[in-house]
Amino acid sequence: MYRPQSFRVSDSATLFAFMEQYSFATLVSTIEDAPFASHLPLIIDRDHTPQGAILGHMARANPHWQAFDGSQEVLTIFHGPHSYISPTWYVTEPAVPTWNYAAVHVYGIPRIIEDHAWLSSLVDRLSAIYEAGRPQPWTGDVPADFKTKLLKAIVGFEIVITRIEGKFKFGQNRPCEDQLQVVQQLEQSADPVARALGEMTKQRLEEESS
Repeated sequence: MYRPQSFRVSDSATLFAFMEQYSFATLVSTIEDAPFASHLPLIIDRDHTPQGAILGHMARANPHWQAFDGSQEVLTIFHGPHSYISPTWYVTEPAVPTWNYAAVHVYGIPRIIEDHAWLSSLVDRLSAIYEAGRPQPWTGDVPADFKTKLLKAIVGFEIVITRIEGKFKFGQNRPCEDQLQVVQQLEQSADPVARALGEMTKQRLEEESS
């Protein structure tokens, strides 16, 4: 990923927190010399290995997992909030339109895990993560034979992380007054994704000024 110095994020705590918050990611690898992508909810395991790992599963009918041969590196893209930025928002001139966003790219070599108990625990953990905070969380209570049938239809995997690239493009290359103006405009947007970007940008500015 192209990362000008002003947009680079290297702090591991910041990167892992971002990945956990935006955990529905795009997993990309190569099948028969062509790019192939799957869109998946993933678990970030900070403690399983020294570098951390990504855990997930996909449909057995998805040919993607068959490329996990233990030698090919894959790319997992975690997408954060993003928005168009109008040059009319800036105080400093000249200015042109741009797009601000946050993204983290994670690299590693996946391995398939067929163990029934491991896979059952994984789907339970995923459900617990996404049910958390709901007024009446789903308990995951289903008949054992039904769950066994479903588990046979999916394949689990683990990706031990070898490299992480973080990029938070929030306009850090522009004067502080321009960045503050962008935050103000984003916070007033009708688009919730743009407002989330405004909140991230504001938080980053506060961290850098403290």
